[in-house]
Amino acid sequence: MASRTGAQAKLNRVTEIIAEALNSEVCSIYLLRDGVLELYATKGLAQTAVHVTKLGMGQGLVGTIAETRNPLNLAEAGNHPAFVYLPETGEELFHSFAGVPIIRREAAVGVLSVQHVDPRDYADVEIEALQTTAMVLSELIASAGLIDDLSIAKVRAQSSGQVRLNGLKLVDGLARGIAVFHQPRVIVEHTVAEDIEYERKRVYDAFVRMREQIDRMVGQAEFAGPGDHEDILETYKMFAYDEGWSRRINEAIDSGLTAEAAIERVQQRTRERMQKIDDPYLRERMHDLEDLSNRLIRIVAGKLGTAAQLGLKQDAILVARNLGPAELLEYDRRFLKGVVLEEGSLTSHVTIVARAMGVPMLGRLKDLTRVVVEGDPLLVDATTSALFIRPTANVVKQFQAVSSLRARRQAEYAKIRDLPATSKDGIDVKLMMNAGLRADLPGFEEVNADGIGLFRTEFQFLVSATLPRRERQTRLYRDVLEAAGDKPVVFRTVDIGGDKAVPYMRDELHEEENPAMGWRALRLALDRGGLMKVQARALLDAGAGRVLHIMFPMVSEPWEFDAAKALVEEQRAYLARTNRPTPKEIRYGVMLEVPALAEMLDTLFPRIDFMSVGTNDLTQFLFAADRADPRLADRYDWLSPAVLRFLRRVATAAKAAGKPLSVCGEMGGRPLESLALMAIGIERLSITPAAVGPIKAMVRSAEILPLREAMAGWLDSGCSDIRARLTEAADAQGIIRN
Repeated sequence: MASRTGAQAKLNRVTEIIAEALNSEVCSIYLLRDGVLELYATKGLAQTAVHVTKLGMGQGLVGTIAETRNPLNLAEAGNHPAFVYLPETGEELFHSFAGVPIIRREAAVGVLSVQHVDPRDYADVEIEALQTTAMVLSELIASAGLIDDLSIAKVRAQSSGQVRLNGLKLVDGLARGIAVFHQPRVIVEHTVAEDIEYERKRVYDAFVRMREQIDRMVGQAEFAGPGDHEDILETYKMFAYDEGWSRRINEAIDSGLTAEAAIERVQQRTRERMQKIDDPYLRERMHDLEDLSNRLIRIVAGKLGTAAQLGLKQDAILVARNLGPAELLEYDRRFLKGVVLEEGSLTSHVTIVARAMGVPMLGRLKDLTRVVVEGDPLLVDATTSALFIRPTANVVKQFQAVSSLRARRQAEYAKIRDLPATSKDGIDVKLMMNAGLRADLPGFEEVNADGIGLFRTEFQFLVSATLPRRERQTRLYRDVLEAAGDKPVVFRTVDIGGDKAVPYMRDELHEEENPAMGWRALRLALDRGGLMKVQARALLDAGAGRVLHIMFPMVSEPWEFDAAKALVEEQRAYLARTNRPTPKEIRYGVMLEVPALAEMLDTLFPRIDFMSVGTNDLTQFLFAADRADPRLADRYDWLSPAVLRFLRRVATAAKAAGKPLSVCGEMGGRPLESLALMAIGIERLSITPAAVGPIKAMVRSAEILPLREAMAGWLDSGCSDIRARLTEAADAQGIIRN
């Protein structure tokens, strides 16, 4: 490596050294040149075959290694189905064969192989030595200019081609951009260590830091999973403190590798071994070790920031295993075009945030982070729940055609922007908008919603490093009221906790085993009276001289509403005593999310002015199905008789009490589901801006009264397939459901 000879001479010498060290008659190096694997250097094969013998990707043993990026170790090479005899090389004398890929920037750019006259299996230590040498060769090949980054990109595209992954539609829409990992992968540029002891210290320090991070992970979003929190954490700890893992990395450093290269070398070898295991549980543990290896290598390389902190520079599709809502809000919305996740569920808060941001999102994409490479072109078609990786020209053309069709539909929605959402048989439906960010406000004017039925005040808390000051809160609330003009705005008081942890309260929020059902929303706000008093003052100041709508989340019993209202009224009285302006009227409402509250409607309705149903939390509590658990994401249906009967009972009680009832969960933004809501008597919806046009078009094309009669019959008879019945009825009417 250090000699001043040319690349060809160096590679020739490498083959001699390896053949001698492994007592093999043959050692050969193949490099990918112009799309084919060219024999570039050899000890033992005919020298006349050098630069003459060529194999395509997937052709022969060498091509198979390059295509799969996995090693081969064969006692009898001729018995392998991919074996191809190349007479010009003179290899008919040799029986055993072992080869490993030469990888650069996650692409196979060559193959290093050895052969022996007698049949033999090469030992694991010999294969590992070949793999370590292959890492060093990749740096030599790149530094010698035998392959450049552009060629590597072409190799990656040619070798892998288009891949389609099917997942779960979380947020509808189309998106196109390059793949950007939320936790960027570290590309190992330098493999050869100049100072082994220095590299060893870097790894030691990185292990210390990583173990400290693991010890602080309890309760953080990536481990606050559905019931297996402690098991996952213990598995991570087991790997993080595994002396065998650290010893193997140190052994790789002893062989002359840098800290980054040593970690990657051990990671590659472990991955190969784990892939041979049939036990699905043990294979799944490979993901844990992959995560920890990536974490360790980022610490060593000093690249700890997320892609958001590093900054997006072009249209991007964000790739991650999972995300928290605050993490998503850190991204520049000018360049963030879509999000794809290995996990995720329909009603998780990161999905709600993405929907509010208008960012298409797919979840439950198996093997996503192993198939996608940083910088790959991606197409997200959430409508068909498909992700196209490295799409072909034909797929891109089809994507553009679908995009044009959607644009035409948007133009149709624009035509009915100023028309009322009135059904053919005269039912008026109020279509209000969900919001939570200042950037959402232009969408209000764009779709001409009837008001803001849910303003999620917690988003401001999620994006702040410290508790937002009252003045900042007041400015935001005042801007929202001014944007809405004379239309109503319903402010939901802060709903943090659960998967919406904030950094300045992390110590208080991380102990719960089931955060969704724990210390969150109004429970937290009532316990932290100072937090709610500040927010109440901000809302009262912003709403001075106006009608102010305040709604409390996650009310379980009427006394909680009473306590929250009393807190706001206390601040209102203080302002009045000090001659400060106050709202001319305050209307108080509750979110019905906890099923227990439905049993207290007779005593609750006289106290409140309005009610909104949060179908996301309500449904998970009704079915005891954690909405953050991807395994349960499709285990319940919003159109099940249990949900619709429950909502019908609430709607009937609200109508009898003369109290406005709306639905502000994700259920209301889906055409068929919203049609079901209207069929049980709910005529107020608060939905995302993108859903207003489609829902209005649907309402204007429907006759609601016949559906109400049919729905009553289905629910009373215990019909188990209401979705199919409602779909059939909607089709019979010709109801628009784009």
